[in-house]
Amino acid sequence: MTIFPVVMAGGSGTRFWPLSRARRPKQFLPLASDRPLLVDTVARLKGLAPAGRTFVVCGPGHAPLVRRLVPGLPASNVVVEPVARNTAPAIALATWVVGAREPEAVLAVLPSDHHVADPAGFRSVLQRAARVARTGDLVTVGIRPTRAETGYGYIRTGAPLADGAFRVQAFVEKPDPVRAAEYVASGEYLWNGGIFVFTVRAMKEALAHHLPEVAETMARLEPTIRRPTFRAALSRAFRRFPSVSIDYAVMEKAAHVRAVPLRAGWSDAGTWRAVRDLKGASDERGNLVLSDVPVIAPGVRDSAIVVAGEGVLVMPFEREGELRSAVERLRRDAAARKGRGRAR
Repeated sequence: MTIFPVVMAGGSGTRFWPLSRARRPKQFLPLASDRPLLVDTVARLKGLAPAGRTFVVCGPGHAPLVRRLVPGLPASNVVVEPVARNTAPAIALATWVVGAREPEAVLAVLPSDHHVADPAGFRSVLQRAARVARTGDLVTVGIRPTRAETGYGYIRTGAPLADGAFRVQAFVEKPDPVRAAEYVASGEYLWNGGIFVFTVRAMKEALAHHLPEVAETMARLEPTIRRPTFRAALSRAFRRFPSVSIDYAVMEKAAHVRAVPLRAGWSDAGTWRAVRDLKGASDERGNLVLSDVPVIAPGVRDSAIVVAGEGVLVMPFEREGELRSAVERLRRDAAARKGRGRAR
């Protein structure tokens, strides 16, 4: 069975501000080990697929960095989305690019910025999911919950099927604490980790049904994928695509969606608290210290203090959900000041 891993490496750099910025977002930072998360992600695919069958999808500003961090990756396997349009158009692009090389391929789409403690177990689950996908179903790899987490979406599973898969009854938005506890207690729910496995044929059909404007455009561009004119034509087309996630555009609406559970020490490494938990304490007081910058903060507990570039973050872990909106507001204010400066 020929599996083509597709690593999604887009990102805007808000979740780990001020360490992450638009030019170097989370997936390019060493948050779970001494290597960038992207490098760890590609490394754990060894044994599942060679570099020649591994693809990375990223924006134009990050393509040189991807090539530098993953030197064994063929240049043509860095798939550049001209502008950010969320995961549905990006996955559509990858599906057509891989399909032009191998029409019967199975794609395993996974985020570039997660941590997995058991890479061998992770690969085994992806292989199982690929066997299920060979039947023509769309497959999501869901994570077995270890706590009542309110920061993730959930997948409600139904009847068990062959090869350890389950029918998917629904994709559920992030719940409140009470509902999250009910989900975990029921045993019927998995965390939605954004990992999807499918054949080229199945995804093309699903996109044609649920996102026809994207599917029709990609089908029209397909004969030019290996030609020099493809990049310019794709750039013009991509700007007209809707910005929509694959979950909302396809997975929530498709009729034949299956889930394969994962237990492999997964973490989305999505908060400063998660990074602290992954790396552990580095001093006798239980702090994780990642730089030589001296910080004095008497009485401050359970907080992230980050000094990087021209920014300083001081934030209790319990307020991490507010960081994205705060950074976006900071960027809007900076853009407004810059605009006023030009006006003068």
